[in-house]
Amino acid sequence: MDRTVTRYATYTPFLLHCARRRQPWRLALTPVAAVSMVIYTAKLIDRARLKEINHALMLGHLVQPSQLRPLVESFADKTVAANIRPGARDAIARDTSEGRRLVLATASYRLYAEAIAERLGFDDVVATGSVVGLGEKLVARIEGENCYGPAKKRMIDIWLEAEGLTGKHGHVRFYSDHVSDAPVFEWSDEPVAVNPHGRLRRLAQARGWRIEDWG
Repeated sequence: MDRTVTRYATYTPFLLHCARRRQPWRLALTPVAAVSMVIYTAKLIDRARLKEINHALMLGHLVQPSQLRPLVESFADKTVAANIRPGARDAIARDTSEGRRLVLATASYRLYAEAIAERLGFDDVVATGSVVGLGEKLVARIEGENCYGPAKKRMIDIWLEAEGLTGKHGHVRFYSDHVSDAPVFEWSDEPVAVNPHGRLRRLAQARGWRIEDWG
């Protein structure tokens, strides 16, 4: 989703959107979040742990989903209004007209990715999950894997099995802007590199994959 369907990443804007409207005092913790990014860049923590730390800082370690729902909805509205690539809208319309089942597979949290996907006309979502603890409270921990890199392919496989589509899912057209999705690109029938960065562009050219600019 991020930088493929959207123009820019959504996770940090989502956290700031929620903090600003729910507990503005949490914005004072943004320097701590910046430190966690430095620690991640130094490879002392992985992407999943980085997400969990920033979730705890901006949303709190435990939060009722009902408290976040209005914020999720307003963030999804804002994203669809101002952060969707024109080419993404065109591709969604084209694939829908072809009778395809549209699946959004993203490292973004399902918490808000589903709301964005619903507004754009996707049929299903494969995304990073959140742990729900005692009292049905959302915990600042990822459930299972962060849907990124090889984990995205594993999570797609799990989804296919759950949907009864393993081995009979038909022709798969896959779009992404990032080389981390190479396992899904290689598996798909029709890989499309969208607004690719340097490494993905070189890989797409070497493999003969289609390259598209979605603006």
